[in-house]
Amino acid sequence: MINWDDFEKIDLRVGTVLRVETFKEVKKPAYKLFIDFGDLGEKKTSAQITDKYTPEKLVGKQVIAVVNFPPKQIANFMSECLVLGAIGKEGVTLLTTDEKVLNGLKIG
Repeated sequence: MINWDDFEKIDLRVGTVLRVETFKEVKKPAYKLFIDFGDLGEKKTSAQITDKYTPEKLVGKQVIAVVNFPPKQIANFMSECLVLGAIGKEGVTLLTTDEKVLNGLKIG
């Protein structure tokens, strides 16, 4: 179990995917996502979501991400956030908003 103070340390934000690149340097299929988080700026991450999403379906999609992890090196790419999704047998379904909202809004 965690307490409320632990939860408050996680900075969850809404961002819009600006562009997507195929991440060719990794073993498992993945994309490089470049996401606009409003006042927090653009952050990048990698995501193993190629089984359910094409780059065309991702560009313009609002996603939820943890934005306060330290950067993490993945192959030759520095990931700056963690996009969240529900993990099922058919792959990962990204968490998103019901309606379009401002980029950078905090999730609580």
